[in-house]
Amino acid sequence: MNSSELRLAISRAVEEFPKHADELGDLDQKLGDGDLGITVSAGAAAVSEALTALPDTATPSEVVLACAKAFANANPSTMAALVAGALLAGSKRWKDVDDVDAEGIADFAMTAAESISSRGKSQVGDKTILDAMFPAAEALREAVPESGLDAAIAAAQEGVVTSKKLQSRRGRASWLQERSIGLQDPGATAFLRFLQSWKAANPA
Repeated sequence: MNSSELRLAISRAVEEFPKHADELGDLDQKLGDGDLGITVSAGAAAVSEALTALPDTATPSEVVLACAKAFANANPSTMAALVAGALLAGSKRWKDVDDVDAEGIADFAMTAAESISSRGKSQVGDKTILDAMFPAAEALREAVPESGLDAAIAAAQEGVVTSKKLQSRRGRASWLQERSIGLQDPGATAFLRFLQSWKAANPA
């Protein structure tokens, strides 16, 4: 995937992604600040605008860096900061890369997940976005290129289902303690919905 193809794919995905804003907002009302739907919508709009402003000579790394800055600037939320940091970390994996292959995408996904884990002091099992991100990244590493996205979506979906059984251990959701068990994690769901939006907007 070259830079132009990456920009187009992201642009299409962020146009589709806000369709899930109401669902994510409702989930976040139960476990968080209730602003995840707004974060998604504002961030997607900012990313779309930033991609339009990029020069044609932008590299894949520069494309992702622009997305990171736009997403962070559009929102003051913790989630936006973590996502932006993850994108920034991932963009460094593509330094001096003109065409991103399946291995590069898998490396990006794992680096992004590790960034959120480090900055958020969280891990799989804490009932966060990582319960979908790490399984998806592992699936990308193990899948053949043609089925990578489908494998990542399936792994993220399983992570979302598993999150319902967990007790929240990070952020405002942790205040609920045992009452968080049985509720679906909004962050993990958001990651799943983004992957699904990517696929819906960019059919093979």
